[in-house]
Amino acid sequence: MKPIIPMEPISCDILPRGDEWAAQVKWDGVRVLTYYDSREVQLFNRRLNERTFHFPEVTDLSSYCNAHSVILDGEVIALGSDGKPSFYEVMRRDGLRRLEKVPQIQKAVPITYMIFDVLYLNGQWITSYPLKERQQILNSIITPNNHVQLVENFNNAEALYQVIQTQGMEGVLIKDLTSSYLINGKDQRWRKKKFYRDIIAVVGGVTIRNNIVNSLLLGLFDKHEHLWYIGHAGTGRLTQADWRNLTERVKPLVTEHKPFANLPPRTVDTWWLKPELTVKIVYAEWKEGHSLRQPSIQGFVDIPAEQCTLEPQEKRE
Repeated sequence: MKPIIPMEPISCDILPRGDEWAAQVKWDGVRVLTYYDSREVQLFNRRLNERTFHFPEVTDLSSYCNAHSVILDGEVIALGSDGKPSFYEVMRRDGLRRLEKVPQIQKAVPITYMIFDVLYLNGQWITSYPLKERQQILNSIITPNNHVQLVENFNNAEALYQVIQTQGMEGVLIKDLTSSYLINGKDQRWRKKKFYRDIIAVVGGVTIRNNIVNSLLLGLFDKHEHLWYIGHAGTGRLTQADWRNLTERVKPLVTEHKPFANLPPRTVDTWWLKPELTVKIVYAEWKEGHSLRQPSIQGFVDIPAEQCTLEPQEKRE
């Protein structure tokens, strides 16, 4: 099976109402599609990078799905110490480079596959079916277990969003139950409203303390491919071991050339880097002409640096 680019929601400020709309939790994880052609199971993320060997819990398809062939769409999540989905934790699995360590990380970071759609079933594409019917099919072919769950619908998007705010989670999705599935596209039939703000930024430099990286200098490209500094980030999910590993990871990227078009305010003990490393950042506020307020590092991602621009970042979320 040839992997496809999944459908994406668009951002909204006002949550739609009506019987045709279903609200769902927007899980803070990584998008993973499962492909089964009756012979083998393969997993791919939204960027079409294979993740088959990263999540063996998901590839054990016969333990939760009775289809003869199928394409499933969902989000792989991992919980943090606070019991809420943690992007940092799931990236410990998704970003693993030495696959021989998968059995070890499986025990340290359990994951759950939150399935919310089915695109192909028993030799037939069903993307033209309305979402409500696709969800009924999911209920008939999926048996939830410790590592696989079906995403629940809620009929009151505002009430769900209030819960999300209280819990400090990522946001909500609102989907038209009559909608077909638009491969490699997005439109008004799927919407999202985020509780917290985040971006994918480029790391253009790091600051050093006692020979260890202790903060990131972040930037975004403009339409002329100039990298503009938008703030420092030195807090978030990274452990001391992560900072030490990051120090070794950035050494091949060190350059004498400052990559930013504007000068960051603090440049003492700074290593400039070739702008290749990208990272997910949560922040409280970002006003034009100012740097990010309260930026927090969530995890490093495999999105190309040139896609991290000053234009709206919906397509990268």
